[in-house]
Amino acid sequence: MMIWRSVVGKLWLTIILLVAFVLSILTILLLQFFEDFHVEKEAEQMERLANKVASVIERYDDRDQALDTAWEITDFYPTRVMIIKDEEVNEGRWYSPNAHGLPRISLDVIKGDSVLNKVFTDGETVVKQGNFETATEAAFSNELLVVGVPMQIDGEDHGAVFLYQSLDVIAKTTGQARNLIYIAAGIAIVLTTIFAFFLSTRITAPLLKMREAATQVAKGKFDTKVPMVTHDEIGELSIAFNRMGRQLNNYVTALNQEKEQLSSILSSMADGVITFDKTGAILSTNPPAERFLKAWYYEQGMDEQPGTDIPEDINELFRLVVMLEREQLTEVELQGRSWVVVMTPLYNQSSIRGAVAVFRDMTEERRLDKLRKDFIANVSHELRTPIAMLQGYSEAIVDDIASSDEEKKEVAQIIYDESLRMGRLVNELLDLARMEAGHNELHYSNVHLQDFGQRIVRKFSGLARDREVELKFHLSNSDRMLMIDPDRIEQVLTNLLDNAVRHTPNDGEVSLLITSLEKGVQFNVKDTGSGIPEDDLPFVFERFYKADKARTRGRSGTGLGLAIARNIVESHRGQISVHSKNGEGTVFSFFIPDQPDK
Repeated sequence: MMIWRSVVGKLWLTIILLVAFVLSILTILLLQFFEDFHVEKEAEQMERLANKVASVIERYDDRDQALDTAWEITDFYPTRVMIIKDEEVNEGRWYSPNAHGLPRISLDVIKGDSVLNKVFTDGETVVKQGNFETATEAAFSNELLVVGVPMQIDGEDHGAVFLYQSLDVIAKTTGQARNLIYIAAGIAIVLTTIFAFFLSTRITAPLLKMREAATQVAKGKFDTKVPMVTHDEIGELSIAFNRMGRQLNNYVTALNQEKEQLSSILSSMADGVITFDKTGAILSTNPPAERFLKAWYYEQGMDEQPGTDIPEDINELFRLVVMLEREQLTEVELQGRSWVVVMTPLYNQSSIRGAVAVFRDMTEERRLDKLRKDFIANVSHELRTPIAMLQGYSEAIVDDIASSDEEKKEVAQIIYDESLRMGRLVNELLDLARMEAGHNELHYSNVHLQDFGQRIVRKFSGLARDREVELKFHLSNSDRMLMIDPDRIEQVLTNLLDNAVRHTPNDGEVSLLITSLEKGVQFNVKDTGSGIPEDDLPFVFERFYKADKARTRGRSGTGLGLAIARNIVESHRGQISVHSKNGEGTVFSFFIPDQPDK
């Protein structure tokens, strides 16, 4: 059954049916033509023969000689002759002695036929074929061709000559012609079948190759070629198919290049980009947008599952964009960072198919504005106290207010302590300036992290006990080694642990977690303290910045520790960050990559 579903089978069947139909009509017409032609020719011949017999009967006076001559003339033809001298006289009728197997037809049958009777009534020559009842046997009937011509005897039209023969003779001749037509039709059908299959294969072979090539193109093999085997329309179709494959390959290559270019642009953008479908689900993001979502997941206490949830402010902005079909803008505060979000609808012809949101981190601009405003105040605040104390106690000595040696020593000690504090402040500023200028020299060594971490934790065990804070240490790989400047990293951890212990209430917990990763080591200092206000998170690594503006400056530090820590980590080609929830705790994290041998 598969052949009837193929182009070959359908084309072959169509040609065969068409040819068979034409041959059938032609056969019917030819058979009818030959049959009529043979009957007509036989009738003409019998008419000439009948006229000749009538002429013989009319010329000869001797009837017996005339009849003998007539019988001699008609014996060579498969006909029987009936001569009627006078239709009214029963004795004037003669039948040819050679019957050729034909029965006699009575005069009553002839006169009873309206056509044959015209020979007597109108003197016309008549021709008729059909079933005639014979005189010998009424029940006998036969298909006969009868020709009758009038005959004049003694100058009067009283007689007639009738010749008749069986139509079987004509049928035999027609049958031979029919057999020849059938043989010719059969030969034509066979030749047509061979031709149809040849034509079908010639047409379908290139089409099958095109189908295979189209299948390969559908699989992405755009360089597939179809050979051109003919120079007709199918050959032109092959050329067009190959041209289409080349154009499609060019288009796909261009689309891939544009896609890669767009992906590179999105990845290198400083602004975050998120695209949404028409339901609000996330389709794609770039690294800045992923950092935004990661911070939001941390704030919500959720696992990182991009694409499942987004901030409600963004959801509301998306609904406005879809409803109003125009660009919308909002601002989101998240983990101390300020994001300006611009969302624009995306169209699929006439309908909205989604939206694209651009997240611009405005924290740095606002931080710089704030730092520019606070810098002079912070420096003045840091220097005012020691300068004021130096000035006040110096005046006390000049004015001889401190009269006793003990009071003078106390005033001198205060002046000395404040000078040391100013010295530390200047040294830290110099160190920070040197680090930021890239002149920080590191002394690398391969450090065993287990011993390194335990030594730092022991340094703060006394302070932790005094404040009733539980101090924990955990290292994921006890055999891990890391190439660092141990003094500088210790300075970073000392600053972070000191801040964590001092800002953690009684019965709190401070943990130093060191995690070995594939390309470096992650250090986490985690506490359960008061946390850092969200507004202060972007500024904790800035110089002179302190979250608690009301606390005194003495032993609380200079506000440069975290700025120095950030520069030390960055000089190790690392990164430092902070996450905090107000009232729940803070996590300072920095990553130090594996360094090449120094």
